[in-house]
Amino acid sequence: MKITLLCIGKTDESYLNTGIDKYLQRLKHYINFSMTIIPDIKNTKHLSPDQQKAKEAEQISKQLNATDTIVLLDEKGMAPRSIDFAKYLERHMLNGTQHLVFIIGGPYGFDNSLYVRAQKNKLSLSNMTFSHQMIRLFFVEQLYRAFSILRGEPYHHE
Repeated sequence: MKITLLCIGKTDESYLNTGIDKYLQRLKHYINFSMTIIPDIKNTKHLSPDQQKAKEAEQISKQLNATDTIVLLDEKGMAPRSIDFAKYLERHMLNGTQHLVFIIGGPYGFDNSLYVRAQKNKLSLSNMTFSHQMIRLFFVEQLYRAFSILRGEPYHHE
């Protein structure tokens, strides 16, 4: 199985990039993982939130294949514990999912077309709101944690 994280906009903060890079290196030992950055939409001050979401959805859709399994990182999604997230990933591996794509949207969330495409696959990392840049670090850490749980390694304590 391959896992991809799609994100809108680059990460500006070097401390976040340092943390993300740390977990990207660790993930290499577990899974074929990549992170794709889609450039920010230009001239957004003249766009309504719905127009901006539609433009972002167009850019995101260009990165997707018809056979990809899409999961939106969305505040209204299921909020699993780390162990449950590990089991979720394990189910996808056992069910033969070829490419699992997690998507972090822009500041206004997702266009309805992506909700339809994701078929209700939504995941929340917290009930709190975090910057889109921070979510990247939290996600790659949780992905690493999930694989360490599946391998019975001592990273996760419960």
